[in-house]
Amino acid sequence: MNNGSKILYLDDEDTNLFIFKELFKGRYKIITAAQPSQAFEILHNDEIDIIISDMSMPIMTGVEFIEKAKTAFPNKHYYILTAYDVNGEISQAIENGLIKQCFQKPMNVEEISNEISNALQTT
Repeated sequence: MNNGSKILYLDDEDTNLFIFKELFKGRYKIITAAQPSQAFEILHNDEIDIIISDMSMPIMTGVEFIEKAKTAFPNKHYYILTAYDVNGEISQAIENGLIKQCFQKPMNVEEISNEISNALQTT
């Protein structure tokens, strides 16, 4: 466990933000954002180690958000979280190195924690 590491989780559903925070509290410092503009503000003002974005949001998809974020913050670890099947857009983002992995909802805490731990060791 790396309690000093900061994870930004972007999701337009308040319930999902709450659940994510509860599942990972004590493991990492979780910072949440309910919309992409809020997530960008956090990225500009705080040192974030890992960015996880929901895929399906009204303003832009998670992949679209990460494309924009990675331009400004290229040295971060980016992930998608989705309740849906991994589609072409997500697969392409993984193949192109835009995101490291896609996690499925409901969340598997150990799978996500293991991936985050591995990513943080390579930073």
